[in-house]
Amino acid sequence: MRHDQIVARLRQMLIDGEIAPGAKVPERELCTTFGISRTPLREALKVLAAEGYLVLLPNRGARAAKLSTKDVSDLFDVCEAMEAIAGELACQRITSDEIEEIKKLNFWMREAYEKGDLSSYYRYNRLIHEAIVRAADNAVLSSLYESIVARIRRARFVVPIPNGHWQLAMCEHDAMLNALIRRDGQGLAHILKTHLRNKRFEVEKAGFVASDSD
Repeated sequence: MRHDQIVARLRQMLIDGEIAPGAKVPERELCTTFGISRTPLREALKVLAAEGYLVLLPNRGARAAKLSTKDVSDLFDVCEAMEAIAGELACQRITSDEIEEIKKLNFWMREAYEKGDLSSYYRYNRLIHEAIVRAADNAVLSSLYESIVARIRRARFVVPIPNGHWQLAMCEHDAMLNALIRRDGQGLAHILKTHLRNKRFEVEKAGFVASDSD
C-alpha cells in the first residue's frame, strides 16, 4: 500500500467518523488492516496531523482531533465565502448539460425530502453543492472547497432537521436552481451564503462539536 493511499484511507476514516473525534488511533489494528508496518503508518499520521485531522501525543500515539465551536464557525465562514464565489463563477460558466444535471439532483432530493429519507436527501444535497463548485471551473477553488467541506463533515454534517427548517432548505435549493437558470450570480451567491448559515445553525444547535473549553 503506497503512502498516498494510506493517507487517503485514514483521512476518509476520520471524515466518516470511523475514528471518532477524540478517539485514540488504533495503530496496531490499522497496521493489520492495511498490511503495513508501524513506520509507514506513523508517516501518514504526521501528514494528517499537519492537516488538522489528528493530534500527535508524545510517546502515546495519536488521537482524532475534536472540532470546537470556534473551529466550526471558522470553517463555515470560509465555506460560505467559497460557495458564494463558486455561485458567481458558475452563473458565468455553467453549461446547459450541467444545469440539467443539477435539475435532476434537485428533483431526486425533493423526492427524498417527501419520503423523509434524510440520508438520501443529504447525499443529493452534497452532490448539488459539489456540482455548482465544479461548474465554476476553477481548479484552485475546487481543491480548497474539497478540503474545507471534508473538515466540516467531521462535525457531523448529517444532523437532524426540524421539519420547518427542512422545508426552508428545500425552498433555498429551488431558489438556487432558479438563479442558475437565470445566470444570476449575485442572487445565487446570496442564497448560498444564507443556506450555509442555516446549516451552521443546525450543526451548532445539534451539539455535534466539542465546547471551546474541551
